[in-house]
Amino acid sequence: MFSDKKPKETEPQGTNQNRINEGTVLKGDVTSNGYFRIDGIIEGNVKTPSKVVVGKSGVINGTLTCKNADIEGKVTGLLDVSETLSLKSTAYIEGEVVIGKLSVEPGATFNATCLMKGSKKETPTLKTEQEASKPNPYTRQQRSQSTPSQQAES
Repeated sequence: MFSDKKPKETEPQGTNQNRINEGTVLKGDVTSNGYFRIDGIIEGNVKTPSKVVVGKSGVINGTLTCKNADIEGKVTGLLDVSETLSLKSTAYIEGEVVIGKLSVEPGATFNATCLMKGSKKETPTLKTEQEASKPNPYTRQQRSQSTPSQQAES
């Protein structure tokens, strides 16, 4: 009751900051529960349930898996961002992107295939031979060849 012992104050999980400074090159996979600021080069995979910021001099060659990401540098590979991916004007993205939301500033380079989470990827339906050979009444060429009475019947 009157103890002098105070409970230890611990930081909540995911609030620790990790920084890869400019001039640093990491080869391999990096996993953490905290926030990342990357200004160096990572050749491998980065995984965190928190936010990742890639600075102007930052480079990731590999897979980036995180909750949110702000990119100013270069990312080549797979980006799996569960919430928001923000691309600044100096960003360069190449590869595959799976995201919740996307924000792109003018000037950013985005050379990637992109899939929004929550969307259903439509698969093309195969038409039967009979359906494929049936003329489409909505094509311009076929409309000009038909008479007005034929168009009224359709």
